[in-house]
Amino acid sequence: MKTIKNQTFPHERDLYGEKDIELIGCRFEGKEDGESALKEASNVVLAHCYMDLRYPFWHVDGLKIKDSELTPNCRAAIWYSQHIDIEHTHMFGIKAIRECQDIHLDTLEVLSPEFGWKSHGLAINDSKIESEYAFLEATNVKANNLHFTGKYAFQYTKDVEITDSEFHTKDCFWHSHNVVVKDSYIDGEYLAWYSDGLTLINCHIKGTQPFCYCQNLKLIDCVFEGADLAFEYSDVEATISGEIISIKNPCRGLIKLAKPTKIILTQDSKYPCNCRIEVEDK
Repeated sequence: MKTIKNQTFPHERDLYGEKDIELIGCRFEGKEDGESALKEASNVVLAHCYMDLRYPFWHVDGLKIKDSELTPNCRAAIWYSQHIDIEHTHMFGIKAIRECQDIHLDTLEVLSPEFGWKSHGLAINDSKIESEYAFLEATNVKANNLHFTGKYAFQYTKDVEITDSEFHTKDCFWHSHNVVVKDSYIDGEYLAWYSDGLTLINCHIKGTQPFCYCQNLKLIDCVFEGADLAFEYSDVEATISGEIISIKNPCRGLIKLAKPTKIILTQDSKYPCNCRIEVEDK
C-alpha cells in the first residue's frame, strides 16, 4: 500500500481512481475548490485527515477513515460506495452517506441532514447523530448506544435492530418493516405510524399520539410518559407499565395496562375497534 503523509490536495479529482493508498495527516482544501478527490478509488485508508471539499468518496470500494474531520463544506461525502469503516471521526457535511453498502460506524459525531439514505448493511455503535432526516429507506441496520436527535428517522426502513439507544425525534419509524428496539428511550411525536412488524422491548416511550395505523405491533414491558391518543386503528399486543394518558380506537389485539387510563371509542370510527384492554389487578 502506498503511503502519503502531510500533503494537501486542493484540485478536482486529485487522487481519482487510486488503489491501495494510505493517507495520513493530509488535508483536502484550498482556493482551487476542487471536488471528487478520491472518486472511483479502491482500498483507501485515511487517518488524521481534514476533508473540506465536496464529494470526496463516490464509487469507492473499500474505505477506512479514522480520527478525521469532514467539515460542513464536505458535502455528500460518501455515495454509491461499499465496504466502509469509519471510527472516531466528525462528519458535519449534508447528505454524508447515501446509497452505500456494508458500512460500519463507530464512535462518531455526526451533524448531517439527510444522513444514511437508501443504504444497506449499516452497523452503528457508540455514536451521536443529529440529522433532520436520517436513514430513509435503509435496510439491514443494527445500532447500539446510538444517541439520535432530529425530526425524522428510520422512515421506510426494513430489518432494523436497535439496543441501548436514545431518540429525540418525531415521525420516527414511519412505514418501517420488521424493526426491533430494546432497552431504549424514545421521545417523539407521532411515533411509528403505518409501521408493520415493530417490536419494542423494555423501552421508555414519550410523546403524543404514538403507534397509529400500525400492523403487527408488539410492546413488551414498556413504560409510557405523557402519551395520549395512542394506538388509533392499530393491531397491537402490548404490556404497559407507567401511566398512559389515553388510548383511542385500537382495532385488534390485547393491551394490558398497569394503571387505568382513558379509553376513547368513538362512534365515527372508520374501522371496527375490537381490541381488548385489560387493567392488571393489584
